[in-house]
Amino acid sequence: MTYKLGIDVGSTTLKAVVLNDEDEIIYKSYERHKSKVREMSVAKLKELEPYLKGHDIALAITGSAGLGIANDAQFPFVQEVFATAQAVRQYYPRTDVVVELGGEDAKIIFLKGALEERMNSTCAGGTGAFIDQMASLLQTDAAGLNEYAKNYKAIYPIAARCGVFAKSDIQPLINDGATREDLAASIFQAVVNQTISGLACGKPIRGNVAFLGGPLHFLPELRNAFIRTLNLTGDAIIAPDHSHLFAATGAAMNAKDDAEIFSLDKLISDLSGGIKMKFEVKRMQPLFKDEADYKEFTDRHDQYKVRRGDLATY
Repeated sequence: MTYKLGIDVGSTTLKAVVLNDEDEIIYKSYERHKSKVREMSVAKLKELEPYLKGHDIALAITGSAGLGIANDAQFPFVQEVFATAQAVRQYYPRTDVVVELGGEDAKIIFLKGALEERMNSTCAGGTGAFIDQMASLLQTDAAGLNEYAKNYKAIYPIAARCGVFAKSDIQPLINDGATREDLAASIFQAVVNQTISGLACGKPIRGNVAFLGGPLHFLPELRNAFIRTLNLTGDAIIAPDHSHLFAATGAAMNAKDDAEIFSLDKLISDLSGGIKMKFEVKRMQPLFKDEADYKEFTDRHDQYKVRRGDLATY
């Protein structure tokens, strides 16, 4: 049996999905990589040994941080919007529009009629990173924001295009005594406004809407804010159980069309440095060539002290 492995390396998280011959998910994971992309990828492959050891593997990588890995190791790569759309067509063919939020990405995909794929620019405003930043301002985390938002009573206008603008809106509200519940719901509503205005650009979001990506999967109140704004009801709301893994799932599905087959040992070897990078970053000389050089520097500077006295008797 050939297993299909999809790895989605996003701005903040690494997702992995393994499919069998019937495109059934037999393994899935979602973890923050904390910028240790290659190390986390190797650790994930080693974690997959009970599932993939001794089997043929068809692989595809996707995600904003996955292209560099794929190029370095010469692994197949599939664009993340294409991968997501492919998975949606497979599992939820009645979907008209996809709304997806990631760590630093936001996407809207119009599937009916002419296919349109829209994605934010390099700014992370209105994404998962923005939500994390706003949560820290309220001395909580994203899950804490979700809990607060369950009991909101008022929505305040807050900018989501930039974290600096949002802080300028939130700080006066905090000073005026706005509740955390109302602020949390307002932050989520700001994300909704930014996504719809910045990506839909006036094109109506109608029909059956699928909500995908980590923030919309783990933060039900954020999803509810979208539902309220778009006036969605009943079957028009599509929130899959594995909505945070659709790009990785689509990559795994795409892997079956690729002729190259890997073994798990080769994948681990290549990602661990078995294949040399095609380019090298130009690097500056280190400040100190070794420990002895550093000690000489500290000994020389430690000879000089600022003159000190007793502050009480000055």
